[in-house]
Amino acid sequence: MNIKHSKYKNTGILFELLVRQITADTLSGTESKASNILKKYFTKTELGREYKLYESFFKNVNVSEAKADMVINTIVESAKHLNKSALRRQKYNLVNEIKKYYNIEDFFKMKLPNYKAQAALYSIIEIYSGDNALNPNQIIENKTVLLEFLTKSTINKQVVKNSILEEFKHQDKDIQVLAYKVLLEKFNDKYADLNHNQKSVLKEFINSVDSTPKLKEFYNTKVNEIKTHLTNLNKSVTDKAIQIKINEVINILPSLGKNDKPNDDNLVNLLQYYQLVEELETVAK
Repeated sequence: MNIKHSKYKNTGILFELLVRQITADTLSGTESKASNILKKYFTKTELGREYKLYESFFKNVNVSEAKADMVINTIVESAKHLNKSALRRQKYNLVNEIKKYYNIEDFFKMKLPNYKAQAALYSIIEIYSGDNALNPNQIIENKTVLLEFLTKSTINKQVVKNSILEEFKHQDKDIQVLAYKVLLEKFNDKYADLNHNQKSVLKEFINSVDSTPKLKEFYNTKVNEIKTHLTNLNKSVTDKAIQIKINEVINILPSLGKNDKPNDDNLVNLLQYYQLVEELETVAK
C-alpha cells in the first residue's frame, strides 16, 4: 500500500511554514499569531518531539553514504516510539488553529526549497511507523531521495534496492507475506501482456535469484521443453524457409553447463523463445 504525502500532516513542513509566516508578519508590521501557534504546538509536545527528528535529518548534510544511511535508520527507529494518536490529534488541532487566523490555501502555497526531501522523510516515517504492508518500491524511491539529499550526490538505486531486500529477509514472516503480495500485484499489473509461460519464467527468476543450482536446473528444463515444443510445431509448418529457421533455433538453444551461472541474458532468451513458440502456435492453428 502506498503512503500518500500530505502537507497538512508533515511536521517538518508545518514547522517551516509557521516560521516563514512569522517572518512575513514581522516584515509587514503586524502581530504574528503564528508565533503563538508555534510555541503552543511545538514546545514540550509530541509534535515538537517529532519535529526534532526532521531537524536532526536536515542538520546532517554533506555526509558519507554510510552515515546518511545511519541517520535515516536512527530517525525511523526513533519515530516508532512516538505517540501516534497524540500526534494525529495535535496536527489536527494545529491546522484548525492556522485556519482561524490565516487563509489556509495561501498559507500552504509558500514554496519550500527542500520540499522533496521533506515529503520523502514524511513517507519513510509513516511507512515504518504504520500498520500497513510495507511497499518496497516506495521505500526504495524515498530512501534514494533522502540519501541523495544528505550526501549531495547521485545514489545507485540498485544498491538501495539490494539493501531494502536484505532488510525484508529479517522482517516478521507476516510482513514478508504482505510485502510479497504487494510485489506480486505490481508484477501482474506491469507484465499483464506476457503469456503464461513468460510469467512463470519471470517469477522463477525472481523467487530463485539466490539459488543458482535451482535456477540453472529450471533454465535447462525449460530449454528442453522449448526444443521439444518447437520440434513438434515444426511438423505443422508447411513453409520450408520457416522450417529451416526453426531447426536453426532448436540447434542454437543453449543449455547451461556445469560452471555456468544463470544471468539476465538467459532470462531474455527464455522470454523470446516462448514468444516464438506462441507465434508459431498461432500460425499452426
